[in-house]
Amino acid sequence: MIDIDIIHTTARQLMDKAAIEIPDDYLSGLKETAAKEEGDLSSFVLQAMLENYEAAKEDRRAMCADTGVPRWYVKMGNEARIDGGPVAMEERLRLATAEATTSVPLRPNRVHPLWRTDHDNNVGINAPEIEYAFEPDGDWLDLTTVHKGGLFGTDYRMLFPGDGIDGIKRFFIDSLVSFGKRGLACQPAIIGIGLGGSKDTTMVLGKQAACLRTVGDRNPDPKIAALEEEFKEVGNSIGMGAMGFVGNAMVVDCHIEVGYCHTGGMPMSVHAFCLSSRRATARIHADGRVEYRTDPNWFTPYMRRETVEWPPATVTSKQSA
Repeated sequence: MIDIDIIHTTARQLMDKAAIEIPDDYLSGLKETAAKEEGDLSSFVLQAMLENYEAAKEDRRAMCADTGVPRWYVKMGNEARIDGGPVAMEERLRLATAEATTSVPLRPNRVHPLWRTDHDNNVGINAPEIEYAFEPDGDWLDLTTVHKGGLFGTDYRMLFPGDGIDGIKRFFIDSLVSFGKRGLACQPAIIGIGLGGSKDTTMVLGKQAACLRTVGDRNPDPKIAALEEEFKEVGNSIGMGAMGFVGNAMVVDCHIEVGYCHTGGMPMSVHAFCLSSRRATARIHADGRVEYRTDPNWFTPYMRRETVEWPPATVTSKQSA
């Protein structure tokens, strides 16, 4: 049984880590990107951000004034049992979000879409978002918090099978140019692409691809992995760098996730995580141990399972004839 108080304490710690400590994989990727940047203003921005990250960690302050919209990703081993159940866990995750808004502090960004009601704690109707996944075996609970920018840096288009890879590239480039020219995202960023599924699924896949995979990680499908490498190169060759200034540092990495879709369409989404890619994960074991890490390990083979366990067909005498 996983103690509910440990979940609460861990969630509070994760909020702190995500806001302040940039993940090592992203920091390494950003340094590599900065070393290749040729634009003067873009280089200046990158160096300023790298210095800011060090100052944030030393002073224990949020690395960016806009701390985005905190959200939770929860993964449970099949044998995990939670003290008080999932409802109690959700209550503690919401409480930890509200408490962190004051203690870190986080900027209270959440308001009612119509009445602009603001509780000043990033909690409200359907906020923060909590998404779930499961794994076979295991009695552990993985908590991941992501502080994702909540305004722009996201686009969607319904493509058709005939558009093919060229159509996917075209929309990818259109999105990055729009993000850069209009100041809709803070680049360079981890870019996530969702392909397939239904309209809502492709948006979920794209956001998860941006937020829950680490720099350098590749899709297990070799052809998709090659596309990820190609799109990273293409994204850095459109003439834009950090924050949309002239340069060649637009994309720290590109991740693509797919889902089976309707035969007549090919929905696609593009998501930019942002210049401060903020995420933190902890695994809570049934014996009370807590292990912190920065790789959510969300897209496991089980998560990407392609088919269903299906008993082999029995060949009847009629079929064999």
